[in-house]
Formats: sequence, structure tokens, C-alpha cells
Amino acid sequence: MRPSRRLIALVLGLAALTIVLMVVLREASGALFIVWGGLLAAAVLDLITSVSSRSLNLEADLPEHGFTGLTAPLTGTVSRASGGLPARFEMRLTLDDGLTAPSEVILTPDAGATSVPFDVPIAMTRRGPRMLHTLVLRYISGMGLFEILPRWNVNLTLTVLPNIQPVLSGEIQAQLLPLMDGLKSTTLRGEGSEFHQLRDFTAGMDPRTIDWKRSARMNALVARETRAERNHQIMICVDHGHLMAQRVGALSKLDHAINAGLAMTWAGVLGGDNVGFYTFGARPGQMIAPRSGRTAFARIRAACAELDESLSETNHTLAMTHLHGALSRRSLVIIFSDFVDTTTAELLIENMAVMTRQHLVLYVAMRDRAIEDLARPETLSMDAISRAISATHIRQERAQVLDRLRRLGVQCLDTDPESLTPDLVSRYIDIKLQGLI
Repeated sequence: MRPSRRLIALVLGLAALTIVLMVVLREASGALFIVWGGLLAAAVLDLITSVSSRSLNLEADLPEHGFTGLTAPLTGTVSRASGGLPARFEMRLTLDDGLTAPSEVILTPDAGATSVPFDVPIAMTRRGPRMLHTLVLRYISGMGLFEILPRWNVNLTLTVLPNIQPVLSGEIQAQLLPLMDGLKSTTLRGEGSEFHQLRDFTAGMDPRTIDWKRSARMNALVARETRAERNHQIMICVDHGHLMAQRVGALSKLDHAINAGLAMTWAGVLGGDNVGFYTFGARPGQMIAPRSGRTAFARIRAACAELDESLSETNHTLAMTHLHGALSRRSLVIIFSDFVDTTTAELLIENMAVMTRQHLVLYVAMRDRAIEDLARPETLSMDAISRAISATHIRQERAQVLDRLRRLGVQCLDTDPESLTPDLVSRYIDIKLQGLI
């Protein structure tokens, strides 16, 4: 409980009046005692007649798990055993870093109601166990002289996990229908590298599919049907250096990479491939050997949940050398990393050039929408123009690095974080169907 603005204003006004009257009219001291006594009586009466904070009960519930980038509902009720509730509540929450709530939540019970429900969205921006510590309500006393602040130590824990909603919703499975076998085998004729069957050549088919040796033996045109090859090896590599801690939207680049990497892991599992996982920063990190089946997804998901950003600069030479020595079979190597300019990207380019001699490398880069907005200012001023020139220079250097990587044979995916997952899965499907691995 604390005095309201109204009570503070009354006290200050009476104090000023008291000083003036004591200087001008010293015989008015009796009247001043009556005025101050009346204010004190009003304050006591206000406390007696107002809703006591001890008569309020709180029930609050928070889900045990949630996904980064989404919101979890904090639900509950504020109730009173007997009597009505105040006309208006304001709610404040004390949360761990990584959880955010609206700055002000207003609850307005119906007239005479003994309980009021609430549903507050809690935004989750960092992985790991996070806590909601306290919940504080604020309401005004009957005469408006006090602000009453009931407080509850709720200590609710919310474990924030990487976002696998595209996996749970079936979105990834829908994208992979051309690569999956259902009740009826679904193949894309003329694409892929794995032999499927022979069939009679008919008008409209690609002449390049004709098997001339078998056609000569059978004295009729015979075509080979192929499908996307399965049982490839995919290595998902995530950089957790200090550059990946940069926020792009609500999440860091590392969280965007982890979410897309888990979606890609599930896509690889559904596509019949062996999927592994590798982390690197200043030193090589954890490496999970490529495996098939859903157990591979579970292991990689557990590793991603514990991965945090590092404060050190990434050593691409050490990381790529360690990875290159650990892979004994041609693989699709998907690298989530970042660079600042062409100078810091030199080592990244050199080591990827070495990797492309044996493996198919897909480099994933995330655009920063803030840079795009700075490059096209809405208002013209000296500061805006200088920022636009710097942002344009950054974009040009970024384009140069990606162009050099493409000329070295590295597949590059440069996209917005919001469309990263579907774009990555689409690129994986294209690689499979073209038989590039």
C-alpha cells in the first residue's frame, strides 16, 4: 500500500496552506488542527471501507513448455471470498530475461462480481528454463487516497524450447510429399538419380530417359524411370559465435538457425536420409554422428535446447578442418553462420572452398531487415543519408561474399528469417530431385 497522487496533492496543499496561515494568522492554528485531523480521519475511514488485499485470492497457471518466437498464455483468476471486487485492477509481472509480457494489463470486473479471469500472453525470446517470479496488482481505494498493491510470489517455471511447430503441424511433411512413399509410390519421372523401373516409351516422355541397350534387345523403345535417391548423409552445422547473438526480429540469429535446423532435420528423416549435427564457435563443439529415424531428431533437438551464444569470435578454419576430417562420406553440409564484411569472410570462403572438393555445401545466410530499411530511408536528412550509404555498403559487401561462394560451387540460401524454414526445405527437395549429393 502506498499513498495515491490525490493524497499526496492534498497533503502538499495543506502543508502550503499551513505555512501561509501560521505566518499571516497565527490564531488560525486551531482550524488547521481540525483540517489535518479531518484528513487523517478520512484516510483511516478509506482504509477501513476499501477492499483489503488480504481478502483477495490468486490462482495462476503457466504451461510447462513453450516455443521460441511464440507466446504462452498465463491464465488465472483474481477472486474474493465475499463481497465485490474493485472496479479496476492493473497487473504487473516480474519475469526472467527471455520472457516478456505487456507493460500494463488492465482487469475490469463486472459490477458486484466476486472473481475476474485473466489471460496474459507471455512472449518467449530465449531458450531454456525461465521463471515468472511475482505478480503484483494495483487498485485504488474507495476514496482514492491510497494505492493498494497485493503481491504474490508465484514462482512458475516455463521451459522454452526451439520452435518445432512446423514439424508438429505437418507443414514439413506436406512439403516433402514428392519425396515420400505412401500407400502408393509417389515418384517424379525423369528426376533423381536412383533407378526405379523400366517402362514403354510413349509420346511426351523425355527422350533422354530412353535406355538404348534394352531398347535394342527388345526391339522397342524402353525408358528408365528414376526417383530421388535416399539414404544420403546430411550434416547440419550451427555457428554459435558472438555474431549469431544479433537480434533479427524477436529472436537471435542463433535461434532462427536452430529452428530451421530442426525443421531440416525432420525433413531429412522423412526423406530417408541420415542426419547429423555439429556446433562450432571459437573451437569445435558438439558433434552428433549422422543417423536415420526419429531418434536422430530427438538427439539433435536435445542438443539444440542447451546451445547458447558465445562471446568469442568464430574460428572457421578450426571448425571446418575438424568437420572435414570427421566426414568420411560425401555429404550435404548445411552451414548456418554469419560474417561482418569481406575481410572477416575470407577465412570462411577459403575453408568452404576446401569442403566443396568432397561435399555439397549449402551456406545459409539471414538478411537483416533493419539494414534493408536503413538503405531506403523514408525521410531525407544528413543522418538518414549517411546511414543509407553505410547500409548500402554493407549490402554490397554481403552480395560480393555470396557471389564468390557461388562461383566456388557453394549453394547459397540468402533469405529473411521469417521464410527461412520453408525456403531451406524447398532447397533440400531441389537438391534431392536433381541428384546433386
